[in-house]
Amino acid sequence: MDPVISRRALNRATLDRQFLLSRTTRSVIDVVEHLGGLQAQTPHTWYTGLWNRIEGFKPDDAAGLLSSRELVRIALQRSTIHLVTARDCLAMRPLLQIVGERSAKGAFGKRLEGVDLDELAEAGRELLGARPMTFAELGRTLAERWPSHDPHALGQGVRWLVPLVQVPPRGLWGRSGPIAHTTAECWLGFEAPPMTPAELVLRYLAAFGPASVMDVQAWSGLTRLGEVVESLDLTRFTDENGRTLYDLPGAARPSEDTPAPVRLMYDFDNLFLSHADRSRVITERGAAALKGCMGKNGILPRIILVDGVTAGDWTVTRAKGTSTLTLHRWEPISVMEEAEEEGRRLLEFLAPGDRHTIVVADGPSRS
Repeated sequence: MDPVISRRALNRATLDRQFLLSRTTRSVIDVVEHLGGLQAQTPHTWYTGLWNRIEGFKPDDAAGLLSSRELVRIALQRSTIHLVTARDCLAMRPLLQIVGERSAKGAFGKRLEGVDLDELAEAGRELLGARPMTFAELGRTLAERWPSHDPHALGQGVRWLVPLVQVPPRGLWGRSGPIAHTTAECWLGFEAPPMTPAELVLRYLAAFGPASVMDVQAWSGLTRLGEVVESLDLTRFTDENGRTLYDLPGAARPSEDTPAPVRLMYDFDNLFLSHADRSRVITERGAAALKGCMGKNGILPRIILVDGVTAGDWTVTRAKGTSTLTLHRWEPISVMEEAEEEGRRLLEFLAPGDRHTIVVADGPSRS
């Protein structure tokens, strides 16, 4: 019989691998690669994800790597934009291509009927290889060739057919720019062998394990990974609900009594999006509170972790040189002083030139 692992032990193992029990001194490249990327739908909030994990992290530490093309933002896991290393961009995209295809075909397939998809992909490569373009501009240009088809569908068709990266200044700290894309091949200028499903599973477990087959599928967007997982030499556990979990042999699994410091997480942090069963970090009370503060678009709030689990959310407002961070408590927080101190450190990161104020409020921020 497989040994039983408690929910709290799962929590500590995951936080440890996410560098959330203690910040690491590893490089930005090492951390991003270890994590299998950070979800980066927004241009800037993911910087807080790195600040939470890397000791002494400064925005330029990552912005410079985007400018030098050592990091890129590209649609990968779950067909969402992720910040990944250049090598992972090229290695992961072929394996995860089917995830984007599945999503795009459901949304745009009918509107592309009659279009030769190989021809569309080649036309897109040619246009975006010449210069970065927004999808609106790309769609209008492609519509000159396919005038009877929806320009938006044509542009999104290229997104699913061709690996595309968002180019700076979009994504650079403190800057903005059009959501312009070019091909990964053109932007990076080198090739890398595609990652195998087994390699992807091992990478996932290193950052999010122990986990079930359904968990790795929730993170990646891939399906039918059961045979892949079973073919690997992995340690097996049973969770409190009787599910089989897998882990890397010899992987660190800290004691469930290991202290977990307060962390102020960003809105798209993969800690909350990468398991089918999210109860290792989201409590029952937290799940109920999330329903009260999620907008119509389903975006998670910026969550406060206390003792490793959901306890509230935080917001920041700026006006007349003052930045105010509000800690919204979903339940009593026994370490409020620690939470406020972490909030002050976060304000120093987000707005170092402003005056800083901490406010405590009860209830979810968007209830």
